[in-house]
Parts: sequence; structure tokens; C-alpha cells
Amino acid sequence: MRLRAITAVVVLVTALGTTVHDEAAAQPVPGPVTTLGASGFDFADPEVVATGLDVSWGLDFLPDGSALVAQRDLGTVLRIRPGRPPVQVAQIPGVVAGGEAGLLGLAVSPRYRLDRWVYVCFTTASDIRITRFRLNAPQTQQVIISGIARASFHDGGRIAFGPDGLLYAGIGDAGVPATAQNLASRNGKILRIRPNGAIPADNPFPGSPVYSYGHRNVQGLAWDTRGRLFATEFGQNTWDEVNVIVRGGNYGWPIVEGPSTDPRFRTPVVVWPPAQASPSGAAFANGTLFVAALRGARLWTIPVSAAGTVGTPVAELVGAYGRLRTVELAPDGSLWVATSNRDGNGAPVPTDDRILRFTTGERQPPPAGRAGSHAAVPAQP
Repeated sequence: MRLRAITAVVVLVTALGTTVHDEAAAQPVPGPVTTLGASGFDFADPEVVATGLDVSWGLDFLPDGSALVAQRDLGTVLRIRPGRPPVQVAQIPGVVAGGEAGLLGLAVSPRYRLDRWVYVCFTTASDIRITRFRLNAPQTQQVIISGIARASFHDGGRIAFGPDGLLYAGIGDAGVPATAQNLASRNGKILRIRPNGAIPADNPFPGSPVYSYGHRNVQGLAWDTRGRLFATEFGQNTWDEVNVIVRGGNYGWPIVEGPSTDPRFRTPVVVWPPAQASPSGAAFANGTLFVAALRGARLWTIPVSAAGTVGTPVAELVGAYGRLRTVELAPDGSLWVATSNRDGNGAPVPTDDRILRFTTGERQPPPAGRAGSHAAVPAQP
């Protein structure tokens, strides 16, 4: 059995001083691949469920176990089933790509069997917006939220339903750091809205979709089995972060980056130098938070105890598949990982971009809020 690479700790003690773009970097030399990780997944021999994709970004599952995948630059949604070729099921109108912008997050309604809604987050020529549609009428889009400032980078874009049945969205600062501390702006925030776009009455700032603020560029959202929300965030040139998100919390950007002793700000539970991470998607399974790393070209596995204690991160798949954008837990307990080697910053091989499926051999319950799960109490409408 090969050994895993352990190259980060919860709080690092050295910093890198070189300014880098969030997602750009040369690929690391491939490292060892674990036969069976501490999380229970076999990382040595994945099933390749899709190849030839174009910047796969958002990914979520339908109740039948098939996946919907958003292609960032093409503005298309594919339906993917293991053993079958991908099928395009939607072309999202109004998507304007460029740089890190385009068709980003995708989430399936936790009440999908009843309402058939699929949600997407994307950039238009003028804004970031979230819409919803049904697969039998994909051109009919219902706008949920719009008018958020966009840019060619720092758009965030990850969306996910929480255990409360509400929709959460990580929105970047769009290259204007000061907006992250401005509660009148929706940039540099994690938003929380009802499925129809209405603002929940128990949001921390009355009449506002803002749930937490002081963020630079959140691209990963995942809940553990106790309902704690973890978010991944790109730093600037020193620290990338994993934060535990609390209602109304201020995470410090742009006043601080990484750990802070300032009592005004929440400090991250994990930090890395950007060369090891540039963290995007996140998922939770088997007592482990999984984080897909772009520049770091690896899958981070972070043990989390029932009490919320965060252990030492362990790097899997180092350089084995290039840049990793998204990781999601499927209803059957498998872990799906999407590469992002055709995003302009990678070194694609002919089969890129790919979606990989890792198994444990045991079925796991679907995450709270996921389509087909009965763990959540979904919000309506």
C-alpha cells in the first residue's frame, strides 16, 4: 500500500509572499495514490463516468442517481449516468462566460420529486444571477435573484441546499474587496434565500439575503451530519481557508486573510498556502470534509469529529488527475470528483475534463438537503 501525503496542518506557521491568480498555476508532479484512504474511499482505482467535458463546474444528483453537470464556458447542462454517454438536457439562456465566469453552480431541489426544479448560478453580460427551470422546459427560466455584480474572476458561484431546505450561495467580491465588508452589497457574502428567492425571516440582517460576510471568493459549501456549514475560500497570496459558517459571522476579508486574533472576525479552521490548494468544491461523508483543489491539483480530506473538532488535512490524488473543481456525495454513497483542466489554467489530457467516481463498497445515506433525502425538512415554496 502506498502512503498518503500529509502536507498541511490546521494552522500553518509560514506564509508565501508571491501574489498569484486564484486559480492559475503549473501542475504539481503526481504523487502517491492511496489504496484506501482514512475516509474509507478507495482512491486507487476510480470509475471514469464521463470524459471530454468542457470545464465541468456545478454537479448535483437527481433522485434516480443520475447526475446533472454544468459546463462553465458552454452554458450547457449534461445528464450523466455511469456506463452511458453524457446527454445534453439544457442550454442556459443568457450565460456569458470569460475568465472564471460562466455557468457555475447547480443544485437540484430537495423536493425534486414534487416540484421538478433545477437551480443554476451564472454570469450574464451584466450580473450574477440564480435561476430555476424544469428539465422538460429548460428555456423557461424563473429568476430567483439577480443584479449581483459580476467580473471575469472572483464570482464565487457555488449553490447548495442546506438541511433547512433553504438555498445557500457563495458569492465572490468580483474583484472589489471593500464590498465584502459592505452589508448593502451581496458580493463577498454567503447568501441564504428561500427556494423562490424570498428572504427568510430568520436571516441575520432583516430584509437581506446575506447570511455571512467578509468573504473573498467562496466556491465550496458542505454540511456535516450535525448541520454545521463548512465553506472553502480562495485567499489572495498567503492563505486559502476552510471556515465554519455561523449566522451573521464576519470572516474578515479584506482586513485579514487567514488566521486572526481580532475578535471582530471568525478565524478559519484550516488554512493552506495557495500552491497547495486554491480550494473549490466541498462535500462531507464518513466523518470527513472533502475539498477539491485547483492549483494544488489534489483532493484534501479533513477529519471532523461529531463535536466539530477538525483534524489534520490529508492530501489524496496529488497531481494524479490535474486540477479538481468539484466533489459531491452521490445518493449511493460514492464520491464524484470533477476535473477542471480545460479552464485555461490546466494542462488537459485528451480525455479531459473527466468525472471520477470513488467507492467504499458500502452505501451511505445521502447528505441532508440532497434530492431524494428524507433528512431535511424542505422549505416551501
